[in-house]
Amino acid sequence: MNRWGDLSQETADHLDAGSVLDHTEMAVVVTDRFSNLLYWNPFAEKLFGRKSPARDTHLLSLGILEKDHPLAIDLAKHVLKGGVWEGTFDVRRGDGTIVYVRAQAVPLRHPSGSVTGIVIMAREALRSNEREKDRFGLLERIGERLAGSLYVEETLKRVAEMLVPQFADHCFIELMEGDRLVRRVSQHVQGWAPPSGTWKPVGAEIRYPAGHYADTALRRQETILVESFASNSYPAPSEGSARLCGEIGMTSAIVAPLLVRGETLGLMYLGLSNLTDRRSPHYDAFDRDFVGAIATRVALAIDNALLFEEERHTAESFQKYLLPRALPQLDGLDIAVRYYPAAPLASHGQGIQTQVGGDWYDVIPLSAGRVGIVIGDVEGRGAKAAAIMGQLRAALRAFAQDDKSPADILARLDEWTRIIATPEHDDNGAEVSIPPIVTCQYLVYDAWSRQLSFANAGHAPPLLLVDGQCVELDIEEVGQPLGVRAKGLHADLVYKEETRTLPPGAALLLYTDGLVDRRPGRDGRPPSEEETLGVLCEELAKMSGAEVERIADTATVAVPGEIDDDMAILVVRSSDVDLAVEERTFPAQPIMVGEARRMASEAFSSWNVPEERAELACLLVSEVVTNVVLHAATASIPRRELVVEGPPLPFEESWDVPGFEDEVVGDKEFTLRLRRGDESVWVEVFDQDLRLPRIRSAGENDEGGRGLYLVDQLARRWGSRPTREGKAVWFEIPTRGR
Repeated sequence: MNRWGDLSQETADHLDAGSVLDHTEMAVVVTDRFSNLLYWNPFAEKLFGRKSPARDTHLLSLGILEKDHPLAIDLAKHVLKGGVWEGTFDVRRGDGTIVYVRAQAVPLRHPSGSVTGIVIMAREALRSNEREKDRFGLLERIGERLAGSLYVEETLKRVAEMLVPQFADHCFIELMEGDRLVRRVSQHVQGWAPPSGTWKPVGAEIRYPAGHYADTALRRQETILVESFASNSYPAPSEGSARLCGEIGMTSAIVAPLLVRGETLGLMYLGLSNLTDRRSPHYDAFDRDFVGAIATRVALAIDNALLFEEERHTAESFQKYLLPRALPQLDGLDIAVRYYPAAPLASHGQGIQTQVGGDWYDVIPLSAGRVGIVIGDVEGRGAKAAAIMGQLRAALRAFAQDDKSPADILARLDEWTRIIATPEHDDNGAEVSIPPIVTCQYLVYDAWSRQLSFANAGHAPPLLLVDGQCVELDIEEVGQPLGVRAKGLHADLVYKEETRTLPPGAALLLYTDGLVDRRPGRDGRPPSEEETLGVLCEELAKMSGAEVERIADTATVAVPGEIDDDMAILVVRSSDVDLAVEERTFPAQPIMVGEARRMASEAFSSWNVPEERAELACLLVSEVVTNVVLHAATASIPRRELVVEGPPLPFEESWDVPGFEDEVVGDKEFTLRLRRGDESVWVEVFDQDLRLPRIRSAGENDEGGRGLYLVDQLARRWGSRPTREGKAVWFEIPTRGR
């Protein structure tokens, strides 16, 4: 008889290291000093769900998720220094499922004592006799995964990935929507799906009958364990559900309510069945407590995601309604716009502040078919920046209706930026006003002359796309951003108007800095603005002749990487066809009223304007021209530069010289300009009188005073604007309907 510990020869032959490792119910992996695989046993193949890799394959090829790569690097560094490492990895198996792996790593030493490699022993978490020890580490890992999501659907997806197939064969998550319980997740073991007419699909309302264990969990607000369905009987939600449970052999289940802040968000259901071969096909009290702890974290994650989505929806809706709802149809100009909020920085804890900002664009119809084009960016993010943007956009729209130069508009907007600044208190308690910093560019485009007038307040120049090239629009004067002008410096000295003529068919792309700002890449370094702008121009140059919508789409995806700020894009393209226009200058004499009307009649006839519309337009031409001629004689003498050589002349009380006034009045002229659009004709009358016209109430017996009243009643729009020489009175007559 052999003594205790004595082995037979047959048994001893099977106790070599290789044989023992082959039968060990634990994964054993050996790597060299560079983390290249040297050996792994058969159980490692089962645990990691992958066939035996080739020799010298890196440790990371076992399926360790990318977010845990730094953890694997720390493991190697620590063990190669002679230490022992223990922790949990998220591993994606070959079939795509995710499993939590608990690992311990120790040094592999040479007989001389030097560390030559790493020995890693791994097992599936909570599937050993050390479940209590694993619990805390695994809960921490689950919390990290859930904290990385700010969206409900993504959060629910992550929950399902965590629980199936490691903890369950089946996972349902149902959330309350009002007083209804709606299924949001139905996850099952790989390759299996419930047949139609059995378990309710995602999106269906769920009604558990009284006495059902899920109904009990919901009513009691506690985690319910069904250790074995063989020894318990519960009412089924439907006949099809009961039949399917019998077919797949449901063995055990846990239902946990999702509770947070005293409210029930829904239920989380985990079930085991005969679809998988598990060491234990039944849950126990430890599993119930652990799933209850998981449900607490899941509920917090879902609640955070719901709150975030509600805030995001509110903020994005707020900004959406501050931006133009629809773009106007304009003659000689194609327009496309895009707006994208930046993705949230969940890891930085900024939440909704990263979602919306102060970027805005606008397209403003002006007089006689001209159009104002705006792009701007308020510094900062969040609802405050969006609110400031809304005020500035409304103010700029109002200022633009005065039809003043772009430089004047920006000067007024700069003053308004200071007015809306929120007062704050300094260290001494005194009120100080700190205006927001805003960059803005305002352009006025005339499609008939293709003339572009603009002024810039610290904003990035537009990109000009023409003849297969993409370059920045040449801007000589880039003024200070709105709100930062030094005291005592008048705004007129900061913002300068410039004029360019766009080539036929040229496109302009206006953008905010979110288009070229990108978050750091894998190397931790964000690309420079010069790099991203170069990439953007290279891609846009290929699309210089494309439609504006395609240009906008190309711009949004041209620069790789995730945007670091919200992004607004506005693309406009000038017409490659000359638009119809007639212009003539007349002496400011009563006899010229008929000539102006005749010119208008001939032009409208050649443009095929409907007769009724043409007659109406000619009538209003007569009224406006008559008004100009009548007031020409009473206009003040225009200022003229007097150059006198020799000593200065003595000052006289009066400069009245016989015949001089008549000569000046006789020199007065007016210009009639007619423009044909797709759906309207525009009429402009220019003169040298600085006085702007106004409607006055004519008496019953007055012979005049009704001209502008007729214009106001019969034209779609009308107005006046100052010019360098005087003013322009204009009106619009639709050629289709009223």
